[in-house]
Amino acid sequence: QVQLVESGGGSVQAGGSLRLSCEDSGRTFSSYGMAWFRQAPGKEREFVALISRSGISTDYGDSVKGRFTISRENVKHTVYLQMNSLKPEDTAVYYCAAKSITYVYARRESDYAYWGQGTQVTVSS
Repeated sequence: QVQLVESGGGSVQAGGSLRLSCEDSGRTFSSYGMAWFRQAPGKEREFVALISRSGISTDYGDSVKGRFTISRENVKHTVYLQMNSLKPEDTAVYYCAAKSITYVYARRESDYAYWGQGTQVTVSS
């Protein structure tokens, strides 16, 4: 059973940083590739970043590449999203997700079976 809980969201000024965390209370965390998605008001959910089960492979959406870093600690059952140089357009609800397929570089929502409840990130100009 995978149960994901995000934390670390909040309000920050443009140029600032935040680190999001997502902890899985289940026992199979290291078996899943993980990802972060986000959804801004009135927009579709957008892929942000993914990380393989081992943490060796990562991938990023074009809008966050070079500013965000995804990482994971399997011992702690936690995946992180370090967000630097934040922009107002990064404002969204951020969700972590656990992948249900084996393909490493999966960017579609439908590739992910388990989702957290989301955490709000607000970036002011």
